Amino acid sequence: MADLVQYYGTGRRKSSVARVFLRPGTGEFKVNGKPFNEYFVTEAQRITAKQALVHTETVASFDVVATCSGGGVTAQSGAVRMGTARALQEFNPEFRAKMKAEGFMSRDARQKERKKYGQKGARKRFQFSKR
Repeated sequence: MADLVQYYGTGRRKSSVARVFLRPGTGEFKVNGKPFNEYFVTEAQRITAKQALVHTETVASFDVVATCSGGGVTAQSGAVRMGTARALQEFNPEFRAKMKAEGFMSRDARQKERKKYGQKGARKRFQFSKR
């Protein structure tokens, strides 16, 4: 039985987590079992998700299978980008310097700020009335 050759990377952004598997192939991209263009609706999300592959010029040489959970679709596209970058690094460690310079390897630590008591939101306050 032939072993399945694949490279794995985990990406995270906000509260989204993406598990990305790169398999040698023709460039097919599936996210949660759906075609890439169907899952990522806007062009910005598509560009973000494919950035690591485009930057390393490996778009046509890998089939990408990603499973995303949590957060919104835009955060999931960022998580897929990071997961793809990590999987590409596993495939070829020489890609690391190139992707690190573009910021694909670093986790964006920004999170949603919590709502405070006595306020309407994280920063917004209830309207002040002098009289």
